[in-house]
Amino acid sequence: MSDTSLPPELYTALADLLGSSGFLTNSTDTASYCTDWRMLYQGKCAAVLRPATTADCAQAVTLCVQYGVPIVPQGGNTSMVGGATPDESGKAVVISTTRMNRILNIDHADLTMTVEAGVTLKAAQDAALKEGLMLPLSISSEGSADIGGILATNAGGNNTVRYGNARELALGLEAVMPDGAVLNVMRKLRKDNTGYALRQLLIGSEGTLGIITTAVIQLQPQPRTRETALCAVPNAKGALDLFAAFRKQDPAAIQAFEYMSGTSMGLVNALIDNCPLPLSEPAPAYALVELASPRADDSLRTLMEDVLGAAFESGLVSDAVLAESETQRQNLWMIREEHAEAQKRAGASVKNDVSVPLAAIPEFIEKATQACEALIPGIRVAPFGHIGDGNIHFNLVQPEGADPKGFLAQDHAMMDTVANIVRTLGGSFSAEHGVGQLKTYMMPSWRGGAELDGMRKIKAALDPQNLMNPGKIFPTA
Repeated sequence: MSDTSLPPELYTALADLLGSSGFLTNSTDTASYCTDWRMLYQGKCAAVLRPATTADCAQAVTLCVQYGVPIVPQGGNTSMVGGATPDESGKAVVISTTRMNRILNIDHADLTMTVEAGVTLKAAQDAALKEGLMLPLSISSEGSADIGGILATNAGGNNTVRYGNARELALGLEAVMPDGAVLNVMRKLRKDNTGYALRQLLIGSEGTLGIITTAVIQLQPQPRTRETALCAVPNAKGALDLFAAFRKQDPAAIQAFEYMSGTSMGLVNALIDNCPLPLSEPAPAYALVELASPRADDSLRTLMEDVLGAAFESGLVSDAVLAESETQRQNLWMIREEHAEAQKRAGASVKNDVSVPLAAIPEFIEKATQACEALIPGIRVAPFGHIGDGNIHFNLVQPEGADPKGFLAQDHAMMDTVANIVRTLGGSFSAEHGVGQLKTYMMPSWRGGAELDGMRKIKAALDPQNLMNPGKIFPTA
C-alpha cells in the first residue's frame, strides 16, 4: 500500500520513469531513508526515488521541480549532522544515489578513477587496490558512506594530513542541478583556469546546490612500505609534540597521525569486542602514527624507531607497540575506528566536530574539558581525531546512569560551550561533518554578514524555489 502525498500525475510519471525498484512509497520501505545514523532526526518523505542513471536522476528532479516538491539528496546516509534526513512534513522526496554504483574507469597514466556517486568508498578503495593503486581518502564509515555524499560534505578523514580533504582529490564531476539540468565538468585536468570552479562550489554544499552523480577522483601509487605504531603519551600536547618530531624528520612520510584521549580509548576497550588495549597499562592519551611510502626499500622502520627512541628518552612516550604484520596494523586501526561506535554504545553523546590551529589543540582540549565538566558534572569528555590537521572530534558522552533524553536536551548548551572556546582560538565549529540541520543556528554568528549573505545569493540564484535539501546549512527565519 502506498503512503504518499505526491500529486497523482507526478506519482504516475515517477513510477513510469523509475520502475518498482526505483520508486518507493510504502512507509515500511521508506522508513530507513528518513532516519539519520545517530537517530537524532526522524522525518517523513512522500517517496524515495532511486535513479540508476544520471539521465533518470535529471528527469526525476525536473518532474519534482515542476510540481514544487522538495528534494533531499541522500548517499550512504552516514551524516553526523542530519544533512540527508527529510523534515517531518512528509512533503519532500528523498533521491538516493545508491543504485548509481558503477566504477567506470581507472586510468593509470592520469592516476584517476571515474566513479558514480553511489559507489561506497570501500568499494572504490578495493577497486583501486586491485590495480595496484590507492584511493587515499579514509574515514570510519567507508563501508557505507558513498562517493557522492563524501564529496557533498567535503569529507576529510585519517589521511587528510598527507593528501587533503575530498575537495583536493576531486578533479571533475557531473551533477544534476536544482532545475534538472546536468552540469558536466568531468575533466581530468590538474590545471584548468577557465572561470568559476563550479565543481568546488558543489563539493561541500551538502546537497543544497545539486546532486553529484559522477566524479573523477585522484589516486596514488599503492604504498609498498608501511609502519604503524600506537603510542602512550601524557596529554594532547605530548601527542602534538610527537607529531612535530616526526614532521621534523620527514613530513612526506606521515600518512596519518591520530589522537585518542584516555577516556575515549577506555570506552573502546570496554565496549567493543576484540579491541583490548595492546599496551601494558592505560595512559592519559594516545597517538596512532602511520608512515607510508610507495618504495619497497624505504627505511620507514628506522625512522619510526629513531623518533620513538628519542621520545622514550625524553619522557614524551611512555609505551608503544609497532605493528609487525598487516593483521596487527589493521587491529591498531580498528581500535581507532571504533571510537564513534563505542561512544554510541556508552549512551547519548553530543558530537563537536571542530578545528583549531595545530598549536592551539592542547589549550583547546584542556579548556573545553574543564568547561564541559563544570557544565555537567559526571560528563565523560571523550575527544579523539585528526590531530595532524587540527580536526578534533570533541565528543561528550552522558554521565553513567543519566537520562539520555535529558542529556541531549542540553545539547546546544554543550555545543555552545565548546564553540565559544573554539572561536577564541581562531577555529571552526564544523571541520569535516558539515552543518546539516544540527548546526544551522550557529551560522549567523559564525558566518554572518557578507559571507552568509553571499551563500544565500548563490543558493537563490541556483535554486530559486529552495527545493534542493531545504533546511540544511541555512538558518530558518
